[in-house]
Amino acid sequence: RAMELPPGHFPAARAAALAVGYLRYLRGGPGCALQLRELRRARRQDIDDVGHKYYLELELEDVLDKDRTVSCTAEVLYHLGSKSSAPDVQLTVQGELRSTEEADKEFYNRIRSLEKELVAENIPDSHGNVPPELEPIHLLAWVASGYLIWQNSTENTNFHLAQVKHVKQVKRNDEDLQFDFVVLLHEMVSQELLPWEVTLLWHPQRGTRVAQS
Repeated sequence: RAMELPPGHFPAARAAALAVGYLRYLRGGPGCALQLRELRRARRQDIDDVGHKYYLELELEDVLDKDRTVSCTAEVLYHLGSKSSAPDVQLTVQGELRSTEEADKEFYNRIRSLEKELVAENIPDSHGNVPPELEPIHLLAWVASGYLIWQNSTENTNFHLAQVKHVKQVKRNDEDLQFDFVVLLHEMVSQELLPWEVTLLWHPQRGTRVAQS
């Protein structure tokens, strides 16, 4: 039987941050990212010899269009005592995300037509600003960090993307765009800022893939 948790409950909030990170990794791109608007309901079930399972009901908003929200139910299973295996996350999203097809195509063509590979650092800058032309790169960093958050979260961590320290585009022989990121993740429980390296591949038709991290 699952036990109801108050929405302000810290473990519930940590599980919600993990679920949103995972969803960003699955569904995000240079024109789309979701963030948590509200954790509506949370329950926890302790499964003997397996781990702790959280059942969450979330309301998410589009970062670029805050009036657009979708509901999401998530199940997050943290394996007992296991540091090596990522938590299991299952998600169901109710509601339509806006189409980013046009924006994706535009961004893809713009990057493909650059004479020199794109290089940038400190996104956002120390004042919290992201230049408009780097917004898609920032959103791709959210996708990459979503993967890192999913792979490295435990029941006692709460990671958020603080900043892109450095990003470098790498020329490839295929159709994918490749970005090598160094991201800073803020771990809210310990208050540590942790740098991670991650390589992200993106193509408008194929979406995003993490090459290695």
